[in-house]
Amino acid sequence: MRLSTRGRYAVMAMVELAARQDAMPPAASGRPSPPVSLAEIAAAQMLSLAYLEQLFGPLRRAGLVASARGPGGGYRLARPAREIAISAIVDAVDEPIRATRCEDGAPGCLAGRRCLTHDLWAELGEQIRLFLAGVTLEDVVRGEVTGRAQEPGCALAAPKAWTGA
Repeated sequence: MRLSTRGRYAVMAMVELAARQDAMPPAASGRPSPPVSLAEIAAAQMLSLAYLEQLFGPLRRAGLVASARGPGGGYRLARPAREIAISAIVDAVDEPIRATRCEDGAPGCLAGRRCLTHDLWAELGEQIRLFLAGVTLEDVVRGEVTGRAQEPGCALAAPKAWTGA
């Protein structure tokens, strides 16, 4: 399974943006917190500014961030962090999480045939997608991610033949 660099960097940048906005409450006038520059995000996360510039276009088009131009410009979240799922960020940068080696639209992964493990890896990819859909930017900023895979309803039941050991 591979989550691309685009997906990982987009999530890292959005978490940084959410954390900075969380640390800067809105002004007393009720106006939104000031925008954060991509240079600040790049420096804090040790990411390439040029790469972030490529990622923030799709994030803006997906309605996840809003941009402010001019001096003091930058980006802010378009919605509250609690309303932005991590899966929406990965989807916005066009990076599907795929655990199979099959390409979209291809008839199969072994010379036109479907491999025996295809369904296993496809289900793993779906579980990852479902997990990321259940985690928000706010969850990550607050450190409320650890242990979610073991919550009731999230773990897969052991096969009946499994005796444990």
